[in-house]
Amino acid sequence: MAAESSATGMADAPRAGGRSGIGSWGTLPVACAVVTAINGLYILLVAIGNITDFGTNLEFVRHVLAMDTTNFGAAPGTGLDPHVMWRAITADGVQTAAYVAIIVWESLAAVVLLYATVLWIGARTARDYVAPRRMATIGLVMLVILFMGGFITIGGEWFQMWRSVSWNGLQPAFQNAVLALLALVLIHVPSAQWTGIVDEYRL
Repeated sequence: MAAESSATGMADAPRAGGRSGIGSWGTLPVACAVVTAINGLYILLVAIGNITDFGTNLEFVRHVLAMDTTNFGAAPGTGLDPHVMWRAITADGVQTAAYVAIIVWESLAAVVLLYATVLWIGARTARDYVAPRRMATIGLVMLVILFMGGFITIGGEWFQMWRSVSWNGLQPAFQNAVLALLALVLIHVPSAQWTGIVDEYRL
């Protein structure tokens, strides 16, 4: 009887690293919530900066689309490759519309990612991560489309931004795309924590 009572007591005892204490934050869902929130905050600040300081990055978009500095540092408008200059867009209205579209896309991505962050917080109690994972995935894919598809593929290759010294956004675009991709990988790592098979709070 004593042995049975002792075994029962041990079974009922709280596990080390349980729900209380700092250990409760060391989980995969919490990590995913943090990277989702950081990506959301980042793209929100980018959108706010582009709205409040509209002209600065509008100039960047104008030069990229006009392709007037795709000459490896020569004077603007000189030494341009005639074989690719037919791709250039010089109409001010089209350039401004493209910039506005970028800002709208950034703002939508920020809303989606911040909403996903709220869902992550709510899922911590319910332990149902389907909705936050899906919403975070949508927002992060939007960032990949923007930075990898828009800036690197279209801006970098189609509009030859890689040739420009003064108006070249490939490095920050690559950085932002990688951060979004790493967050996507983390969110889609196979884990029993997503289905509640194991105690997600256990270290």
